[in-house]
Amino acid sequence: MPDLFGSDTGAPADTGFRPLADRLRPRALSDVIGQQQVLGPDAPLTVMLASGALSSLIFWGPPGVGKTTIARLLADETDMHFVQISAIFSGVPELRKVFDAAKIRRQNGQGTLLFVDEIHRFNKAQQDGFLPHMEDGTILLVGATTENPSFELNRAVLSRSQVLVLERLPADDLERLAQRAEAELGLSLPLTAQARQNLLDMADGDGRALLNLIEQVAAWKVDAPLDGAGLAKRLSKRAAQYDKGGDEHYNLISALHKSVRGSDPDAALYWFARMLEGGEDPRYLARRITRMAVEDIGLADPQAQAVCLQSWETFERLGSPEGELALAQALTYIALAPKSNAVYNAYKGARRTAKATGSEPPPKHILNAPTAMMKDQGYGKGYAYDHNAEDGFSGQNYFPDGMDRPDLYQPVERGFERDLKKRLDYFARLRTKRNS
Repeated sequence: MPDLFGSDTGAPADTGFRPLADRLRPRALSDVIGQQQVLGPDAPLTVMLASGALSSLIFWGPPGVGKTTIARLLADETDMHFVQISAIFSGVPELRKVFDAAKIRRQNGQGTLLFVDEIHRFNKAQQDGFLPHMEDGTILLVGATTENPSFELNRAVLSRSQVLVLERLPADDLERLAQRAEAELGLSLPLTAQARQNLLDMADGDGRALLNLIEQVAAWKVDAPLDGAGLAKRLSKRAAQYDKGGDEHYNLISALHKSVRGSDPDAALYWFARMLEGGEDPRYLARRITRMAVEDIGLADPQAQAVCLQSWETFERLGSPEGELALAQALTYIALAPKSNAVYNAYKGARRTAKATGSEPPPKHILNAPTAMMKDQGYGKGYAYDHNAEDGFSGQNYFPDGMDRPDLYQPVERGFERDLKKRLDYFARLRTKRNS
C-alpha cells in the first residue's frame, strides 16, 4: 500500500474501517514530509540516530505536524518499546504502572520510549516524577507540547532533554500530502485549481486536518469539479489556531505591537484582525493599543493617547462588532503617528536611579516648614519662588544634595517632541546661567 509519502510498504489490506490519516501514516522516518530542520541531513535527529545516542526529547509545535508519528518511528528505528500516554487522561497511578513495566523491559534488555502527549498538562510534581527514570535509563522520554516549553515545563526536565521545534506544513508539503491521499483513494479530488488551493488553506498547516478534509471531499458525488464558492458551501473553514491563554496569543500581540512600532498600519490591521478572528477579547486589544500609544509614541504625539481612550470608550458604547472599527481607527492613527520612547526610557532610568539612591532625602530648601522647629532645622530656607524669578525660572537644584544630576528625559527630533526639546535645551541653558 502506498503510504502517506508514496513508498510502497507492502502491508496487508485491512478489512475494517480506518481513517485516511491512519492508512497513510509513514512507516519510516525517511517517508515523513517536511520537518527537515529536525530530520534532514545533519539535522539533530539524523545525527543522534547515526551516532546511536538518542536523548530525551521535547517536540514543540502546532497540531497535525507529525509529533506522534515521529516519536513512534524513533522507537522503531532504535528497537525500543513504544508507550504512548496523554497527560490529559493520565495521573500518578498510570505513570507508576508505565515505569514499573519499563523497569521489567530494561531488565530483559529492551528500552522503553515513553511518548507523553500534551506533557505541559502535567503539574510540577508529576513532571518531577519522570526525572529518576530518565536519569537511570528506564525510559527515554519524548514529550509533545503545543505550548512554549520555556514557560510550561520544569527546568529539570528541560535540562535533561533537547527541545526540537516542529513547524506548520507549508503549502508545497500540503500539496504532496494531497497527492499521496489521491493515490491511496484511487481518484482525483473533484476541485478546480482555485478550490484545491482553498482546501489547502483551510488545513492551515495541519496535515492531519488536511487528510480529514480530503476524506470528506472524496466522498462527495458531483458532476463537475467544484470551484471555490462551491467548496465553501459544502465545507466550513477550520477555526484559526488561537489560544487566548497560550503561546499563539503572545506571538500575535507581539506581532501587532511591533507592526505599530514599525509604522506599518497594514500589518497592524492584519494582526489585529487575526486576533479578533481567533476570538480575542476586544477590550484586551483596546488596553494594549492604549499601552502602545503610551510606550512607543509618548509625547511625540500627545493626542495619540486621547485617540486610543476615545476609541475604547466608543467600543464600550457601541459594543461588538461595530465598536471594533473604532479600535481599528485608533490602531491606524498610532501606527502612522511619530514615534518616541523618550519618556518611557526616562521613566525606566528614573526608577533605576531611585532604586540606587532610595534613602537620600530631598534638599531642605524645597521642603515645607509648617512648624517653628522645622524652620529652625532649615526647612524651606533659601527656596526661590520660580514665579518671582526672571523668565519664571529659578534654576535651583531639586535633586538630593550631593547627587549628580541625571540626564533622564532626552526627547527626539520627531513630532511634538521637537518643541519639547527646544524647551528642555532652553531651561538647561538658563540653569547653567543661574548657577554660574
